[in-house]
Amino acid sequence: MPRDPRSVGRSRSLLAEQARAWKVPDDVADAAVLLLSELMTNAVRHGRVPAGREVGARCVLDGNVFRVEVADASDALPCPREAGPDDESGRGLALVELLADAWGTYPRPYGIGKTVWIELALP
Repeated sequence: MPRDPRSVGRSRSLLAEQARAWKVPDDVADAAVLLLSELMTNAVRHGRVPAGREVGARCVLDGNVFRVEVADASDALPCPREAGPDDESGRGLALVELLADAWGTYPRPYGIGKTVWIELALP
């Protein structure tokens, strides 16, 4: 998808549709959509890369684990920070840490960028 704020909403819709098709429980699907939104927003907002670079999102259902990944062309790793009560942003990774059963990053193949992933356990 283009590295554009509109891609965040589009990715949420696609993930919600796929989760319904896979019959992922609503609470897990809702958490996955929220966390995808945070990861995509970070990729769009903080991925300081040349124009034309894209972001990618994918989801995988593997047994009892629902995994969501967001890839971008930036090498900058996500870093949780402490948002103050008056800050309008800075809470996304706190949500990721709170809601995901696991999360992390790995470098993209061929040395361009990174992938940030979250995992949610299915009941």
